[in-house]
Amino acid sequence: MSVDRVIHSARLVDEGQTTDDAWVAFEDGTVAGMGTGDDWRKLAPRDTDDAGGAWLTPGFVDIHGHGGGGAAFDDGAEAIATARAVHRAHGTTRAVLSLVTSSIDDLVARVTDIAQLMAHDTTILGTHLEGPFLDIGHKGAHTPSLLRTPDATSIARLLDAGAGTIRQITLAPELPGGLEAVRRFTTAGVAVAVGHTDADETAAQAAFDAGATILTHAFNAMHDIHHRDPGPVLAALGDERVTLEVIADGVHVHPDVIRLLTTGAPGRVALITDAMAAAGAPDGAYSLGGLAVTVVDGVARLTEGGAIAGSTLTQDAAIRLMVHEVGMPLPAAIAAATIVPARAVGVADRFGALTPGHAADAVLLDEHLTAQRVWVDGTPA
Repeated sequence: MSVDRVIHSARLVDEGQTTDDAWVAFEDGTVAGMGTGDDWRKLAPRDTDDAGGAWLTPGFVDIHGHGGGGAAFDDGAEAIATARAVHRAHGTTRAVLSLVTSSIDDLVARVTDIAQLMAHDTTILGTHLEGPFLDIGHKGAHTPSLLRTPDATSIARLLDAGAGTIRQITLAPELPGGLEAVRRFTTAGVAVAVGHTDADETAAQAAFDAGATILTHAFNAMHDIHHRDPGPVLAALGDERVTLEVIADGVHVHPDVIRLLTTGAPGRVALITDAMAAAGAPDGAYSLGGLAVTVVDGVARLTEGGAIAGSTLTQDAAIRLMVHEVGMPLPAAIAAATIVPARAVGVADRFGALTPGHAADAVLLDEHLTAQRVWVDGTPA
């Protein structure tokens, strides 16, 4: 037997555990086998990579990010390629492309373009519509004049444009027609996330009962936990069906508060970047969904009003914060960037793990947990 590639002499972190002196074999873009020691030599690999004892993990899966490298996912194929290259270099081998609120006509066009692009770029898992069905009181960095209540015609147009490629939508379920929208999107196979919402605990729970399974960037653009008003975060913590996104950059949510999430929902916290164009780019002036953004010391805020406007985060940096500041064990932090988000959008059968049959996506992290090498479909990226 011969395989395309073997990565050997690694400290493998996968499936919630660590394996020393491990190897993983790739064939035809998938994981063909794994083991320890020198048994890999019997496979006669055509190429080998010596990990030198570094951490080897599955490729990261980002289900909520807007861009990087000075480019936004809203701005077409060239911008998408630029932004994806930045995040791929930091270990994100597969991504759902998040689109900010725009008109239905513009969203239809962008979803259509991304659906066509996916035929040539299999690292794109689909689109995430963050809007336009959001609460204006929790709009964050979304243009208020473009926010609207969900209606059957708009939903149908978006779903038709996506042709099965819309992976996730964030909406405020308390809006008129909100729960029906949850049902319509989930019936179409879209993971519905509660976010940018005025929902209290009861309204959030109603959305989860209607089929919503994700909480968009927990704590941000929603009610906080109050001792007499638990809000949507506690509704999500108490519901085993729900994955909680978190932006682990030390700005959006304090590490001690993130620790509450990981303690209350073990195995259900997904590390997202929510990165805008400034990720992997210098501080300065940017735009997000047509709104002016100023980035200072890596923190993006609306130029007018000062609201946080996405992040400049990469997933390897999020893992570092989870391990070094939140105190999360490395295997759990890796799971939060791989299998947990993959499961949240229904692709865990192919991505987020380095077990036979999964895509041959891998990341080599140095002792500081910084991405050093990346493989996509078994090929160095």
